[in-house]
Amino acid sequence: MAEPILTAENLVKYYPIRKGVLRTVQGQVKAVDGVSFDLLRGETLGIVGESGCGKSTLGRLLMRLEKPTSGRVLFEGEDMSNSSARALRRLRRDIQIVFQDPYTSLNPRMTVGDIVGEPFEIHPDAVPRGGRRKRVQELLDLVGLNPEHINRFPHQFSGGQRQRIGIARGIALNPKVLICDEPVSALDVSVQAQVVNLMEKLQDELGLSYVFIAHDLSVVRHISDRVGVMYLGKLAEIGTEDEVYEHSTHPYTQALLSAVPVPDPTVRGKRDQIVLVGDVPSPANPPTGCRFHTRCWKVQEKCSVEEPQLLVRPDGLGGHESACHFAEPRNVLAFGAGDEPLQPTV
Repeated sequence: MAEPILTAENLVKYYPIRKGVLRTVQGQVKAVDGVSFDLLRGETLGIVGESGCGKSTLGRLLMRLEKPTSGRVLFEGEDMSNSSARALRRLRRDIQIVFQDPYTSLNPRMTVGDIVGEPFEIHPDAVPRGGRRKRVQELLDLVGLNPEHINRFPHQFSGGQRQRIGIARGIALNPKVLICDEPVSALDVSVQAQVVNLMEKLQDELGLSYVFIAHDLSVVRHISDRVGVMYLGKLAEIGTEDEVYEHSTHPYTQALLSAVPVPDPTVRGKRDQIVLVGDVPSPANPPTGCRFHTRCWKVQEKCSVEEPQLLVRPDGLGGHESACHFAEPRNVLAFGAGDEPLQPTV
């Protein structure tokens, strides 16, 4: 098995809720609450979940753009969580990020050459003296853009082209890990496919490891080796792509998969449908016990009292981990199941 290149150990990030004239702390938003995983060298780990579940906050913690409330991030065994500014500058040569919105993540007052070459301002030794322009043009060519457009501004490019510029900036320093925070969510479907194919090509050529954050289950399945499912700041399930998609054990994962659109009208409606009632609870006041129990159709008394741990459940599923007291494999993507829609019993 490949060795871990990036490790998250019990990561926690709480944001204070301040009210009143004196801005006193009245509570906390528990954006990320005890997340642990390993990213293996050369693999892609997909992180999925509903909006507001803590995916993007997790990505910023991995980059140390946010300092964790507790827990730590290890990059090749070195603790990034409490590193000095000097140490972080050195570490960030090897771990970079591609942001979600290609329209706001690029400075409109800078040319493409300046944007892609900006990392060399911070790390001037990463490119030979006098070779910056040539290196920027090489990066633009690598991501499928015309190197002659180096003097254009972001508004002169389409959304997909802007995201390619963001990717070029992310790989400028030859990093080992790339955090991809919903890099295709703002793009058209056809453009999404082009960008995902580009990222797979770059991974093969440059030996990158990805943390790929998204809410589109189809995109995540296509690009990921392993998948982690988040709900209200916690990992509900994590395993290989086949384990999570074909043999999911957590009710929340099964509900997400049952909502994936079926393009073939002849089989639409012939598979399991899982109907969740109610809204996602507030991360400022999450439920006790299992955080999903207020919407789960398997809920029992134990669920509201005892918080399930992320463990291999049931036996015989290899390294596939799930945080559910009553986990059982279920392939909701299978057709012809013919079950009635499942709904919470309480």
